Amino acid sequence: MIHRSDPSFDLDDIEIPAAGAEEEARVRARFWPKLAATLSRVPFAEDAAAAYYCALDSQTPTRVRALLFGALGYFLLPTDAVPDIFVGLGFTDDAAVLATALNLLASHIGADHRAAARAALARLRGA
Repeated sequence: MIHRSDPSFDLDDIEIPAAGAEEEARVRARFWPKLAATLSRVPFAEDAAAAYYCALDSQTPTRVRALLFGALGYFLLPTDAVPDIFVGLGFTDDAAVLATALNLLASHIGADHRAAARAALARLRGA
């Protein structure tokens, strides 16, 4: 696995299509309902929410936004490598995709994104 501290790794070396309006719209529409429905089974909820806020931040570079929307889009897929209906295993592939994206992009996810994520999850848990 490539780590963002690896001196041979450069995010600019990865060819990424710009995050399309369709992908962004899909993430905006489906993210919170899916996270709310799976909150008790998703151990990476805060990281996913922080990635969501980072992806929507206009100050986040386009390449980073595209990668985050891709990772979040994978989380939203109803069918993926390991279907979410399998208790204990269903979210392992989602977690791996998101963890890889977060590992590569951690320097772009700021304290403000994490604070917004914690506040949103507190509201979800209280609802």
